[in-house]
Amino acid sequence: MEIVPQLSSSPASIRRDLGEAPLLAAARGERPARTPVWFMRQAGRSLPEYRKLREGVAMLDACFDPEMLAEITMQPVRRHGVDAAILFSDIVVPLKAAGLDIDIVPGTGPVVAEPVRDLAAVRALPVLEPEQVARVAEGVGLLVERLGTTPLIGFAGAPFTLASYLIEGGPSRNHEHTKALMHSEPALWHELAGRLADMALTFLRAQLDAGADAIQLFDSWAGALSERDYREFVLPHSAKVLSGVAGYGVPRIHFGVGTGELLVAMREAGADVVGVDWRIPLDEAVRRLGGSATVQGNLDPALLYAPWPVLEAEVRRIVEEGRAAEGHIFNLGHGVPPGVEPEVLTRVAELVHSL
Repeated sequence: MEIVPQLSSSPASIRRDLGEAPLLAAARGERPARTPVWFMRQAGRSLPEYRKLREGVAMLDACFDPEMLAEITMQPVRRHGVDAAILFSDIVVPLKAAGLDIDIVPGTGPVVAEPVRDLAAVRALPVLEPEQVARVAEGVGLLVERLGTTPLIGFAGAPFTLASYLIEGGPSRNHEHTKALMHSEPALWHELAGRLADMALTFLRAQLDAGADAIQLFDSWAGALSERDYREFVLPHSAKVLSGVAGYGVPRIHFGVGTGELLVAMREAGADVVGVDWRIPLDEAVRRLGGSATVQGNLDPALLYAPWPVLEAEVRRIVEEGRAAEGHIFNLGHGVPPGVEPEVLTRVAELVHSL
């Protein structure tokens, strides 16, 4: 396999020549010979080999171990035959790398020791330096060597979702403190979001410089916002991240949960591929996007627990609705739940490839 230099914001960057890899072709708005498929959270708790490897190792420790993160990233590619690997990491990794006191608590999620709710706390946030995520970049380099012709997707958390964790102190259902700060202290909000955009951008560039073939920006909680608030408080900062990696020439996927009313704005932020959760059909998402779009999604993860005839019918429906798009990457509408039987995902991938 030939390694060819690509134009990017880093002259040292190299990227594999993957030719007509189905995922990359679909992301360009083309129709490859088969519909590409991968699953958000495909690398993780649903796999027994993952649980065995992670035994006794904290989540964030695994994210900074190049060999371990590379092996975990590879596991679902071997097992399911998916069309992309997504880097095993977490959206809080750059925060941790920069020196923030943050941990991932089993059963809860990211927890911040000291919530960030005033100017002093925002000004005290450290700047992420590329060397602080060098171990992650080393893992990307290992994956580029081992994945053959399978593309690697790097990712980062979007500024709003990262800010929400910092302001709330952890996961939140309604994001009360975040929304209150946004509206009552907009200058403070924009300073915080701008700093987090810089951090996300540094993290993505490290992955791309190491050879990642595409990136996904997760704005998991953006669906909590109105379109007006999204455009005023969030879009400029997500756009800063996505435009900051435009020079690499790789597909940029943008995803959030409950963002059916935000799809147009999320594409305007700089997405080449718009991720769609399960709440609206893909053909309706394409209509909302003006009738011309490349989309990713959008099987309801809960249906992975349904009997096969039910699941098969849903997969067929989604693939058919995806034909309304210029390009379609099959995925879930959110991440793989931890209790799903791995064989179900393998069977879904095989079915998508057959349609």
